[in-house]
Amino acid sequence: LSSLNLKEEKTKPDANGAVVKADDNVEKTEDEEKEDRAAQSLLNKLIRSNLVDTTNQVEVLQRDPTSPLYSVKSFEELRLKPQLLQGVYSMGFNRPSKIQENALPMMLAEPPQNLIAQSQSGTGKTAAFVLAMLSRVEPGNKYPQCLCLSPTYELALQTGKVIEQMGKFYPELKLAYAVRGNKLERGQKISEQIVIGTPGTVLDWCSKLKFIDPKKIKVFVLDEADVMIATQGHQDQSIRIQRMLPRDCQMLLFSATFEDSVWKFAQKVVPDPNIIKLKREEETLDTIKQYYVLCSNRDEKFQALCNIYGAITIAQAMIFCHTRKTASWLAAELSKEGHQVALLSGEMMVEQRAAVIERFREGKEKVLVTTNVCARGIDVEQVSVVINFDLPVDKDGNPDNETYLHRIGRTGRFGKRGLAVNMVDSKHSMNILNRIQEHFNKKINKLDTDDLDEIEKITN
Repeated sequence: LSSLNLKEEKTKPDANGAVVKADDNVEKTEDEEKEDRAAQSLLNKLIRSNLVDTTNQVEVLQRDPTSPLYSVKSFEELRLKPQLLQGVYSMGFNRPSKIQENALPMMLAEPPQNLIAQSQSGTGKTAAFVLAMLSRVEPGNKYPQCLCLSPTYELALQTGKVIEQMGKFYPELKLAYAVRGNKLERGQKISEQIVIGTPGTVLDWCSKLKFIDPKKIKVFVLDEADVMIATQGHQDQSIRIQRMLPRDCQMLLFSATFEDSVWKFAQKVVPDPNIIKLKREEETLDTIKQYYVLCSNRDEKFQALCNIYGAITIAQAMIFCHTRKTASWLAAELSKEGHQVALLSGEMMVEQRAAVIERFREGKEKVLVTTNVCARGIDVEQVSVVINFDLPVDKDGNPDNETYLHRIGRTGRFGKRGLAVNMVDSKHSMNILNRIQEHFNKKINKLDTDDLDEIEKITN
C-alpha cells in the first residue's frame, strides 16, 4: 500500500519532520523542560492499543441546523465498501466510538461536508478520518485525491500505519509519504491516491516540485491541529496548501484541545464547518482520600515516603516530582532501599517511555516515578495511590490546580477508592496546599500513624 524510500542511517526526525543526525539533537536543559506536544501525542498513540472509553458528552453544532442529525451505532449502517468494512473489523473495531458515531455520518454524507472535531487521543478519530479518505478515493484514478497533514514525521508514520491496516483488503489503493528524506525524481508525478506528510514537504510537492496537482484533491485532513500550531511555521504552510485546493474539497480538522489559537486557525482553513466538541468532563475528588505529610527538607520527605511505603501493600502507585533531576534522584534512592521502581523521564526516547508505561500497566513495575510532562494522558486502571513528592506549581510558583486534579485523578477512577498523599516541606508549600484546598473546597488532612490502617484498607 505504501511507498516510503527513506535512506537507512542513524537519523532522527526533528519537530518539523526533517531528518537530522541523532548527534545534532541538543539535550534540553531542565529549565527548558516543557511539554512537547508532538512527543506526547506520539506516546499516546503508542500506548493506547484499545479505545479510551470516555464519559465525555459530545456536542454537535451543525452548519445547517435544519438538517437531521444522524448518528450510527454500527459500521454496517454507513454502507461502506465491503473491503473497507473488512478492514475496520480486522482492526478490532466492533462498533463506532462516541466520536465516530457522530463524525462518520457527517464525513461520509453527500454532498461532502466540512468538519472541525475535538477529540482526545485514543477515541478513534484517526480511524474515522482514514475511513472517510478511503471511502472518497476513486481507485481507478492514479493520482493523489486525499491529502493528510501531520505535524511531525513520526505522527505521519503512525497515521500511515492506520491507513495501511484499514486499506489492506483494498489493494488498488496506494499511499505515499510526503516527508523530508523521501526523495523523488524531479518532474515525476505521483500515482498514489493518498498522500500523508508534514506541511513543509507537502507544500514543496504541491507548488515547487509539482509532484501533486492540488486542484484534484477531494479530501484535505489536518490532524493534531493544536500540535501543528505549536510547531514553528506549520500554521502558515498549512494555510498556503489549503488555498491551492479546489472550492469543493472536503476539509476535516482534528484537535485534542481547542484554545483560541486553534479556533482562529480552524476558521481560516475550514469554511462553513460542522463542529463536534467534547463537553468538559466534570472530574470529582469525592472517591479520593487526600492527606499531607509535614517535613522540613527533601531527605525528610524521602524518609516519610519510605515509611508510607512500608505501611502499605501498594497495589500500584505513581510518584510525581517537579523536575526530572528530582525524579532521577528519587528513583535511585528508592532502588538503594530495595524498592523496585520505574522511572519515566523526559530524556527518554518516546519508544522507551512507551515501554516503561506498558510494563507499569501490566503490573510488572509497582511504582512509577515521573514528572508532570511525562505523565500526561497515562490511564492505568489499577493505580490506587498518587504521591505528590513535589506539589504542582505553574512557572510563576502559583498552585497548578488543574495539574493537581489531573495527577490525583489517576486514582479513584471507575468509582474505586483512591489515595493521594502530598509532601509538604516549607511554609511556601503549605501555602500552596492551603490554596489547593480552597480551590477544590476539600479538606486535606494531616497524615497520622492512626491513618495508616485506613490507608491499608484503601490500597488492598
